[in-house]
Amino acid sequence: MARFTPVEQSIDAWANRLLLRSPARGVRAAVDEFLVFGAKQAWACIFGAVLLAVLIAARLWYPDSAALARNDALTLAAVIIQIVMVATRLETLRELRVIVLFHLVGTGMELFKTDVGSWSYAADGILRVGAVPLFSGFMYAAVGSYMVRVYRLFDLRFDRYPRRWITAVVASVIYLNFFSHHFIWDSRWVLLAVVVVVFGRSVMHFRVFRRTLRMPLLLGFLLVAVFIWLAENLATWSNAWVYPNQQDGWELVPLTKLVSWFLLMIISVVLVAWVYPPRPPGVAAIAGQKKIADSL
Repeated sequence: MARFTPVEQSIDAWANRLLLRSPARGVRAAVDEFLVFGAKQAWACIFGAVLLAVLIAARLWYPDSAALARNDALTLAAVIIQIVMVATRLETLRELRVIVLFHLVGTGMELFKTDVGSWSYAADGILRVGAVPLFSGFMYAAVGSYMVRVYRLFDLRFDRYPRRWITAVVASVIYLNFFSHHFIWDSRWVLLAVVVVVFGRSVMHFRVFRRTLRMPLLLGFLLVAVFIWLAENLATWSNAWVYPNQQDGWELVPLTKLVSWFLLMIISVVLVAWVYPPRPPGVAAIAGQKKIADSL
C-alpha cells in the first residue's frame, strides 16, 4: 500500500482507535463506512478546497482599492498553501513532482486558451505570464494533488488496466485536441469513444475502512469530472476567470464542459501513473486488508 505521510499516519491511527467500537455488520457499519469515505475524500481535496475558499473569500472581502492586486494576492496565497502542504508533510516530495507537472501542463493550456478567447482573467497584477495570472496553474495542481492523495488514501488497485503506453498515447492526443480543435475538426467525441474502448473493461478497487469496494473506472472518471465542474462554477462565480457567456453576468458553466473535464481526467490519470504505477489487486493486497480488518 502507498505510504501515508506522517500527519496522515497520526490521523489514521486516531481514526482506527475511534472506529474500534464500530460493528462489523449492519446499518451502523454501513454508515461508518460512508462517513470514512467522505472524510477521506475531503482530506484528499484539502489543497483544492483551501484554494477554492481563498478564491471565494477574495470575491467577497478583498478590497478593490488594495495596493496589492487581487490576482497577485491569489498567486501569493496559492504559493503559501503549497509551501505549507510540503513543509507540514501533507504532501511528499515524490508527489510534488507530479503536481508541478500538472502546473506546467495546465499553464501551457491556459496561455493558449486565453489567447484564443476561450476564457479570460482580470487584467490586474504583475505576477502573470501574458494574460494568465500565475495562480491559474495552481488550480490544475489542485487536481493533481487530489489525484495522488486519493491514490494513497484509498490504496487504489486496478483490474484490467490498459497498457500504460496506450494510455499515454490517448492522453497525448486528447491534450493536442484541446489546442487543435480551434483550427481543425474537433475530435473530442471520437476521443470519448476511444476512452470508452480503452478503459471500458477497467475496474477500480478502493479500500474505505474494513471493506474494499469496486467501481468501473469510467464511472470514477465521470464522478470526479462532475465534482470539478461544480468547483468550476464556484470559481467562475468568484470571478477567478470568466467564460464568454459570463461577461455580462454570472451563469452556470455549460454541462458540455463535463466532456472536457472527463477527457482531462485521462491526462490526469496518466500523469499520476508516472508516480504511482497502477497495481492489480493481488494476494499481498488482500492479505494486508484482511490483517487490517482482523486488527479491528
